[in-house]
Amino acid sequence: MKTFAWVSFWLVAAIWGSSFLLIRVGVEHFTPGQIAVIRCVIAAIGLNAVMLARGKRYPRDLGVWIAFAIVGFGNAALPYWLIGLGERTIESALASVIQSTVPMFSLVIAHFALADERVNTQKILGLLMGFIGVTVLALRQTGSGHENALGGMLMVVGASLCYAILTVYTRRRLSNNIEPIVIAGSTFILSVPAALALMLLEPVLGVQVAADVGPMSGEAIGSVLVLGLLNTFIAYLFFYYIIRELGAFRATNVTYVVPVFGVVLGALVLREQIDIALVAGAGLILSGIAVINLGGRLATWVRPRSRPATVA
Repeated sequence: MKTFAWVSFWLVAAIWGSSFLLIRVGVEHFTPGQIAVIRCVIAAIGLNAVMLARGKRYPRDLGVWIAFAIVGFGNAALPYWLIGLGERTIESALASVIQSTVPMFSLVIAHFALADERVNTQKILGLLMGFIGVTVLALRQTGSGHENALGGMLMVVGASLCYAILTVYTRRRLSNNIEPIVIAGSTFILSVPAALALMLLEPVLGVQVAADVGPMSGEAIGSVLVLGLLNTFIAYLFFYYIIRELGAFRATNVTYVVPVFGVVLGALVLREQIDIALVAGAGLILSGIAVINLGGRLATWVRPRSRPATVA
């Protein structure tokens, strides 16, 4: 019984579930680009320090580094930025629920990109359930009364799509011959300039710090620093430990638990409303993911394959 590994599993779920709360606090005083840069810098320093301390070395293949750049942009800088944009107008609880759609997007993309990941009747049923769940949440947002709420939701959906595309891309291009810690450390190095570019583009795109807030608070600064140190750098280390001890399939089941923590923390800390539409939409999405993964893929409990992490 790998007790510490399972404790780590629940710890990572809680940490990643709190990411949406921290982002919601942070975007009151920082732009999404500023938050993305801080997260990427902290994670890059920490992960590369660990990687080098373990005696790992960087690849010398230029093609691999091009792949690292693509993953650094699409699996870190861009989705971090999109989630920050979304949480300027939607609740952290809703963002955490939407983020759980990543496995569904991954399934559709993998069907066309990977020979061993074909869609069947069971998976179609799961996709349909998830789609209905997202529709319920979209209808909930149209009646929320918050300006650009639906747009904010679509931003987080876009982040989920980024994670899904890069999950498949990483598995196809990098996962077979490069260790996860090397992939993580190298991609975060290249995520920093990508995040800086997004931050510098924000004034052109009309993205500014929220205008109705007072002076910078210690709470906002602390939330962003914790987001980079704990929720990105340290959470990655725990996640890779879980993959090693429990296998990739068990590790990626953290997807089911993250929105639970996200919804509960949003309600307890930010007094966000938990209504029947949110519960119904979340239930449909998570049930759809369960139908997709827990039926025809039970064999992967025996022979799991590694997958890249998707951190909110």
